[in-house]
Amino acid sequence: MTILKIGTRGSKLALTQSGWVKERIESAHPEARVELIRIRTTGDKMVDSPLSKIGGKGLFVKEIETALLAEEVDLAVHSMKDVPAELPPGLEAVIYPQREDARDALVSREFLSFQDLPKGAAVGTGSLRRSTQLLFMRPDLKIVPIRGNVDTRIQKMDSGELDAVILAVAGLNRLGLSEKIGCILNTGELLPAIGQGALCLETRRGNQAVLDLLRFIHHEETELTVRAERAFLKALGGGCQVPIAGHARLAGEGIILEGVVAELDGSRVLRDHMAGTRENPEGIGEALARRLLSAGADKILARIYEQA
Repeated sequence: MTILKIGTRGSKLALTQSGWVKERIESAHPEARVELIRIRTTGDKMVDSPLSKIGGKGLFVKEIETALLAEEVDLAVHSMKDVPAELPPGLEAVIYPQREDARDALVSREFLSFQDLPKGAAVGTGSLRRSTQLLFMRPDLKIVPIRGNVDTRIQKMDSGELDAVILAVAGLNRLGLSEKIGCILNTGELLPAIGQGALCLETRRGNQAVLDLLRFIHHEETELTVRAERAFLKALGGGCQVPIAGHARLAGEGIILEGVVAELDGSRVLRDHMAGTRENPEGIGEALARRLLSAGADKILARIYEQA
């Protein structure tokens, strides 16, 4: 019998995601037994500070990657948006399951659209990427930094502490909370995080036995679009807690990538897009990054890193 150990965070969403991978593997490979190994990450331990204040990269993946390199687990399952643009030496992510909805959702007790929010409404989010774009559209809003799992964030809204929260559609769908969605914000309103909605299946480089078990789950469209987005992030030198957003989609035989770099206060949002071929998704991301950097993103990012 093949025994496969999956390293995962212990949150409800992380366990749901890694549990989905476990079930798919066991269904496709009845001879395999898959175990979930819960690992507490730095991001899980430091729950009282905004992620942007903690600093560093890989807050929700580093300890799991350490366990993977130490051969304590055979596979790591992450939310792709939590994974830094560069993986540690010795690790790779070459299998991409099909992506969920990449967009963000407004969750509110009484307001069914972003436009319905009254002046001064308190909107909760732990993401600089979201807060900067929201403030650009609605400078009158009061953005409230929040941490915690999806249930905790919704609870803060239900208690009346917040008028609304912004959450990833993918997480709500995976947790069976789709009915909580007041409205979905299209990518023209709020560009998602790099890799949002996608899972990262991380393995030790060249571990052919594990790759063979996972190959059936691979989805080419997800791979191409996420590779373009992550190349964009890498070329900008950005981490997960910098107001950078990007979303790619297939269009005919090519790829179209949209990207955003924003001022922390939302006073300025640089947004552009780039099209290219499927044969070179990284080239599209790098070209779009260069275009935004030359348009002033270099100065925005320099100011943000100085304040970090």
